[in-house]
Amino acid sequence: MLDVLCNRSYAKLFSAQIIALLGTGLLTVALGLLAFDVAGSQAGLVLGLAMTIKMAAYVAVAPLINAIVGHIPRKLLLIGADLTRAAVAMFLPFVSEAWQIYMLILVLQSASATFTPAFQAIIPSILPEEREYTRALSLSRLAYDMESLVSPLLAALLLTATSYHNLFLGTVAGFCGSAVLVSMTRFPEVAAPGKTTFLHRLTGGLRAFWARPELRGLMALNLVVATTTAMVIVNTVVLVKGGLGRSQTDAALLLGAYGAGSMIVALSVPRLLDRFPDRRVMLGGASCLPPLLMAAACEIHWGQGTSQWIALMATWLLTGAATATILTPSSRLLRRNSTEQDRPGIFAAQFSLSHACFLLTYPLAGAAGAAFGLAEAAIILVGVGLLGTFLAFFSWRSGTGVGAVDENHETT
Repeated sequence: MLDVLCNRSYAKLFSAQIIALLGTGLLTVALGLLAFDVAGSQAGLVLGLAMTIKMAAYVAVAPLINAIVGHIPRKLLLIGADLTRAAVAMFLPFVSEAWQIYMLILVLQSASATFTPAFQAIIPSILPEEREYTRALSLSRLAYDMESLVSPLLAALLLTATSYHNLFLGTVAGFCGSAVLVSMTRFPEVAAPGKTTFLHRLTGGLRAFWARPELRGLMALNLVVATTTAMVIVNTVVLVKGGLGRSQTDAALLLGAYGAGSMIVALSVPRLLDRFPDRRVMLGGASCLPPLLMAAACEIHWGQGTSQWIALMATWLLTGAATATILTPSSRLLRRNSTEQDRPGIFAAQFSLSHACFLLTYPLAGAAGAAFGLAEAAIILVGVGLLGTFLAFFSWRSGTGVGAVDENHETT
């Protein structure tokens, strides 16, 4: 897998991704502490609204920015987004009111919604051979999972020696380091897209998703992923500390089991995709997620003691693994269904659509858990996940006719 790092351009961009992810992780910890300083007991409300602003920015800004700045060279766009994020992080330690947090988070996450899909869209041009691109996707998945484990540990270590305000300096350094590495990278020449109207550019990615069966299937799979991810992210701490009466360490362990499952699959996905087509791997993972979520509901409702804890750890591990079988290959579908000219728009559409699903399932998981209980919340999310799985099967089955892409990625 590491052979792909022999490509110097990709190695620099991968390093930029890791540094920026570490900076983002430090920002997450520091932002929580800042919210407590500013709002005290209302910090949860402040953070909840900040996360809503983040998701709304991801959904709305990515296609809009792509339509506005499509003519700007991608290197300049990435550097500008990184420097914008660094500038916002530099201002955050001086915040004294909640509304200031909201405004700065809106700007920062809008810059992230600009950076991330543009960054993802350039990788297929740097690694045009599918085998290398697949290994790059696995490394990227590993980087995201490692960040969720390493950043909190790094933040905890730094907080033993310095104020949380200085964590923002780490965030600034991460984004500036990313900008430097991007500036040092040689980008391939890409022909500028033809002149089109703003509305055509704005809706181009969404129209591609609706028109192409593989992308319609991916749109449905985004919903499946969002159901289990919402249960894990929103309700794990509530389950461990409230439902089971266990410690914060156990909450971290359960989240770690989910990340470990994802990392295990990310390491094995290149070999898996060498043997099986994307469709089979991704639908296999989607078929596993609703039953796993139902198993979690049963364990929460009927489980007791040590056996319940072991079962939940195993379920979270398998859920992380099944999720990774969908997320890791997804960019291969985007690459296969795009050209150099429309690829940024399609990646931006995927970024927007996937986060739109989270914007639905995150509040659903939280509200259902608070109103009915965690087991009942899981069952409600199972229903949404089954709907997404059915739509994915139906979309891809309906696209197997003339001119479609078959399971071996050849035109029929």
